[in-house]
Amino acid sequence: MLINSIIMSGDYMIYIWLAIIILLTIVELMTVELTTIWFVISAIVSLILSFFVDSFVIQCAVFIILGIILLITTRPILLKLIAKYRRKKNIENLIGMRAYVVSPISPNNLGEVKVNGQNWLAHADETIDMDTYVTVIEINDHKLKVSKDG
Repeated sequence: MLINSIIMSGDYMIYIWLAIIILLTIVELMTVELTTIWFVISAIVSLILSFFVDSFVIQCAVFIILGIILLITTRPILLKLIAKYRRKKNIENLIGMRAYVVSPISPNNLGEVKVNGQNWLAHADETIDMDTYVTVIEINDHKLKVSKDG
């Protein structure tokens, strides 16, 4: 009973919340799943709350409820933003790469090229025959602008 009252007193809850914050931060850094980060944020809120409210139950309720709300509402949005950023970065990596012309390209007609095993629509300022190699020089609206090698 004495240990229980010491742990749940306001003075020690600060250290417990700090330990939870550190532990959850380490877990998030190891997994990078954007799951425990929301509970890190709710633990920070509970840490701040522990300066004003001595109730262990209230602090834990805030920690759990806020963590779940943040996880459910914010994680999907952040995952979409990260995926969009990664896609954009991956597409930008195609600039400067060699591509194989799968279908002819002319200034007035889109053709098709293969880069890294994926087919892409492509356009060029000149006519480029099939079965030749080109270099990706620009990307516009998921279409590659290419030029003849050499």
